[in-house]
Amino acid sequence: MIIKCWGSRGSIPVSGEEYIKYGGDTTCLEIRTKSDDIIIVDAGTGIRRLGSKLIDENRYKYNLIFTHSHWDHLMGFPFFKPLYEKQAEFMMYRCPFHSKFVETILSRIMTPPSFPIRYSEISAKMEYVEAFTSAFEIGSVTITPIPISHPDKGSGYKFTEDGKSFIFLTDNELGFIHPGGLSYKDYMEFSEGADLLIHDAEYTPEEYPSKIEWGHSVFTETLDLAIEAGVKQFGLFHLNQERTDRQVDKMVESCRRTIAARDHNLECFAVGCDMTLTL
Repeated sequence: MIIKCWGSRGSIPVSGEEYIKYGGDTTCLEIRTKSDDIIIVDAGTGIRRLGSKLIDENRYKYNLIFTHSHWDHLMGFPFFKPLYEKQAEFMMYRCPFHSKFVETILSRIMTPPSFPIRYSEISAKMEYVEAFTSAFEIGSVTITPIPISHPDKGSGYKFTEDGKSFIFLTDNELGFIHPGGLSYKDYMEFSEGADLLIHDAEYTPEEYPSKIEWGHSVFTETLDLAIEAGVKQFGLFHLNQERTDRQVDKMVESCRRTIAARDHNLECFAVGCDMTLTL
């Protein structure tokens, strides 16, 4: 399983010399599987660059999964070039949504005057897969959903292949349980023993008191989760739009000091654009 990040920024894309290391695109992950399937998680602005690369590779079959329906996780969708290629085939997974919510939310994005091309005018073949509440498979990968604690709800995922597991919990607030969300203990048990955990790390302890119920976690509490769950690698994600490269580096340094003080061997880093991880 090869995981590549095409965007890890939260809320809105950013640019400038202070964002070069970790990038400014919003959430989009690409997973390449042993069975040669392509799984795309979320359609933030990072999906634009991914689309260009896939066309260059002459790859036109994709599986799309969404964590939730907030704008920063969808805004790149109309700019995914394969949508306008007749040979492209999309498997659109309705998880974590039900009925025709995926079609509805995407068609709202692609509606004049917001966007000149309608969702109904897409050239690619779109096939929809009903929502799952338990584990399902895409080729060689088993995917297990879990509700996230976030306004308007959504889902995190565990991807398992050949005994290796990757857990993706972005936009998950560990310090507050939103309607439909779960407890800290539930997320710890879900993450237990994972080879890789990528988790929302939007805020510092100083910022969080004024941001409670906004749907994001304090990076120190996320680190606690990773340590207590016994994961092997831990990536800070959903980087705040105001957080410069230098400030993100300081968060990582703080995490590494804590890990050393607790005598753990957890590998910690911040997830940036174009970072590739192999399990």
